[in-house]
Amino acid sequence: MAKSSSSPFHFFGRFLLGIDQLMLWIGNWVLKGFDSVVGFVGFLGETFGVAWKFYRHPHFTVEQLYSIGISSIPLVATTSVFTGAVTAWQAAYLFSDFIPLTFLGTAVGKSIMLEMGPVLTALVVAGRTGAGMTSELGSMSVTEQLDAMDVLGLDRYQFLVAPRVISGLVMLPVLCIVSAFVGLMGALSVAVVFKGMEPSLFWKGVRIFYDDWDVVVALVKAFFFGFIITTFGCYAGIRARNGAEGVGSAIEKSVQASSVSILIANFLIGYILL
Repeated sequence: MAKSSSSPFHFFGRFLLGIDQLMLWIGNWVLKGFDSVVGFVGFLGETFGVAWKFYRHPHFTVEQLYSIGISSIPLVATTSVFTGAVTAWQAAYLFSDFIPLTFLGTAVGKSIMLEMGPVLTALVVAGRTGAGMTSELGSMSVTEQLDAMDVLGLDRYQFLVAPRVISGLVMLPVLCIVSAFVGLMGALSVAVVFKGMEPSLFWKGVRIFYDDWDVVVALVKAFFFGFIITTFGCYAGIRARNGAEGVGSAIEKSVQASSVSILIANFLIGYILL
């Protein structure tokens, strides 16, 4: 008599097969992650090994300073002014009937300088510039332009990667300062126009708990955010394969990794320095 397909042995066999497939998936995921980590560490080593040579061809760095920094100012400013405005509006709503509006500037100033300015600026730049450099380098990779540079003896890390990383380290703190200033102007506009506050009262609130260390922490965050955006963007672009589909996948991975890493780094830096 044939055994029923619903016997305990049948279910046990399917269970073991499922466990085997799960372990295979986990093993492939771990190996792939390990390969990515090793490749990224090697990428950083190659980049830092030639970064000091940027002065030999300064125009590459100047181009990236403009691309990453100056051309990002309109988008960063637009994002920051509305972020400051909505932060002030929400704070005023929460303060109503409980806390004097004198402290509106205090709450808005702290949040914009320490959190909103650096984090939102980094996320905006990651979505704009990080994706752009991944697309550019990825297109060069899939069309074998990077291989042609290697054949000609031109170091891809010196001419393509290092200028972008250096520019990110320099320009993200600058963009952070711009973001904080514009955000405070947006908050001031809401406080004056919609809440009838005197500008001097708003700035008095900003100065109540102002600390120079807050600015230092914000600039440190922006410095590391610039490193994260440029290194992830360049690494994903250089490793892009399989034509347009591979470039699109590299852009997706670059923006995802940059955004998550920015949020994690924001917490760790705040935990360490504050």
